[in-house]
Formats: sequence, C-alpha cells, structure tokens
Amino acid sequence: MNYQEGIKDEILVLQCQEGDSAAFEQLLERWQDRLWRHASRLTGDEDAAWDAVQETWLAISRDIRRLRSPAAFRAWAYQIATNKCKDWIRKEARSHQAAEHYFEEVSRAEIPQKSLALKEQSESLSDAISLLPGKDRTILSLKYEENFEIAEIAAILDIPDGTVKSRLHYAREHLKKIMERKKNG
Repeated sequence: MNYQEGIKDEILVLQCQEGDSAAFEQLLERWQDRLWRHASRLTGDEDAAWDAVQETWLAISRDIRRLRSPAAFRAWAYQIATNKCKDWIRKEARSHQAAEHYFEEVSRAEIPQKSLALKEQSESLSDAISLLPGKDRTILSLKYEENFEIAEIAAILDIPDGTVKSRLHYAREHLKKIMERKKNG
C-alpha cells in the first residue's frame, strides 16, 4: 500500500470516528475484498470467509471510535478478521470432532485414499499452502499475500516480533517440505 492510500484511509477513519456513515461505506469498499481474500485463505471456505468478514465489519463499526491511531487501521482490521477466522476454525474443529464421534466405523483403508486425493489436489502453490496448519497459513498470508511487516504481523497476532520471525521460518520450512513431496510424489 502506498503512502497516499494510507493517508486516505486515515482520513476516512477520522471521519468514521466522527460518525460519518458515507466515510464508513468508502472504507468498507476499499477493504472488503482484501479482508475477504485474507479470510478465505485462512478458513479455506468462501462462505465462512464472508461470514467472518461480515463479523469483522460489525466489530469495526462498533469499535472504530476507540481506535487511537487512524494509521493503525489496516493492522487493526486484519487483526479482527484473523480473530474472527480463528473463531470459525475452532467452531469447525469442534463440529468435526463431534461428527467423528458418530462415524468411528470409517475404515483405516479409506485414510490413505483421502491422503492421496489431497496430494493430487495440491497442484499449485496455493493448494500446497492450503495444506498447511492454520497458524502457518495465517503467518504466510499476512507476510506474502498482504505484505505486512514483521512488527505489523506481531501487532495483528499479538505476539512478539521474534515469534513472528520464528513462525515464518517454520512455516516456510513446512511449505518447502510439502512442495518437495508434491514434486517427488
């Protein structure tokens, strides 16, 4: 994002904080698609991404007056979206655990077939990224898709800079292994 775009966002945030609904609409138009792409990468589900983004905008509209620094809007919005996606992922995990309880009869022979199907689907980098755990997808998405700096990612995820660097390193290593398996497999 360039300097002029950042200034425009800051002005829109200040106007929103003063109650200007037209400014909020402009902010929404400017950030809706970016936040949705981020949420879609994190959840792996388009409908869930829309739900998460809708919840993100509700939180933004409710709390924007409390945002101390308008320049922090970008990182703040991504932090909210990331948290909404984490909520959805946790809810899905609980749902899957409950479903697994009812389908314990699934034979062990089906598991390798499912793994093979996943491997066949990973024909591109984005498919390989989708195979990463959520924590790895999140950190790689923020760094390489959304182009956040280390300090911004740390603020979004509420972790120290050093932890961001470490997670980036391990996520890249994990992705590299997936890509090598894909290439050799």
